[in-house]
Amino acid sequence: MRNPFTGQNVETARRLLGAQLLTHDIDSPDLDARLLVGAMLGLELTGLMMAAKRIITSDEATRLQALADRRIQGEPIARILGVKEFWGLSLALSADTLVPRPDTETIVEAVLEAIDADQRRRDPLRIADLGTGSGAILLALLSELWNATGTGTDINVAALQTARHNAIKLGFAPRALFVACDYACALQPGLDLIVSNPPYIRSAEIAGLATEVRDHDPLRALDGGADGLDAYRIIAPQAAALLAPGGLLVVEVGHDQSDDVASLMQAAGLQPTGPAKADLSGVRRAVLARKSLR
Repeated sequence: MRNPFTGQNVETARRLLGAQLLTHDIDSPDLDARLLVGAMLGLELTGLMMAAKRIITSDEATRLQALADRRIQGEPIARILGVKEFWGLSLALSADTLVPRPDTETIVEAVLEAIDADQRRRDPLRIADLGTGSGAILLALLSELWNATGTGTDINVAALQTARHNAIKLGFAPRALFVACDYACALQPGLDLIVSNPPYIRSAEIAGLATEVRDHDPLRALDGGADGLDAYRIIAPQAAALLAPGGLLVVEVGHDQSDDVASLMQAAGLQPTGPAKADLSGVRRAVLARKSLR
């Protein structure tokens, strides 16, 4: 079959690809088409506009169709491009990391609100991000808290390599350390802030997830056990032991888990600070708890 992109100019190829993606019910087909054409040519938006009339070569057409096929088969656009923006930061991804999602920015927002309420934004805060993956939450916080230092932990060494790469690329390496361990088991007491986006999908629900998640995100980062709460049963007592007096634990949770997670925090000796912070869809997404000052 003749490749439809062969001999077309860049702008026409982009339009053809958008139409192709639309017929396969891909969300935001025009945006994805622009990103894929840009990735194939190594061009940003301005470069694409300037190259609009350039003719696509046969080799380029072949590469573009290969990218299109990956998207049509359900691979997320971020996986194909190998990068994802989070909190305004461009983060490299790998097969061992989740694709950071906008919902998780709720964790960053909740942390900053709590720190501002305590008037501690300029303090030399000690942060731990448990199950850091690409380093998204930790690096977002370091971008806002210029006197803070942080440790990202992950049981997957390859994920830590990706996080370290992102820290170096973004200029945060002097303030970021990465440690291979299960959640916080290798950390020392005295932390001011612990954050985490742990696996929280119920095991029985994994098969019903969207293809982009189920087939492309690492299972270890999704499966939270029978009730989705396994990770929180580990994290809550670890945080109670490691946080300094007045320290804060902030975790991401699933759509119906905030009350259960708050109860686990309370049972571990932490004090939930109030209703969970909702994401833009209204889901109670970020649960916060403090360690007593005494």
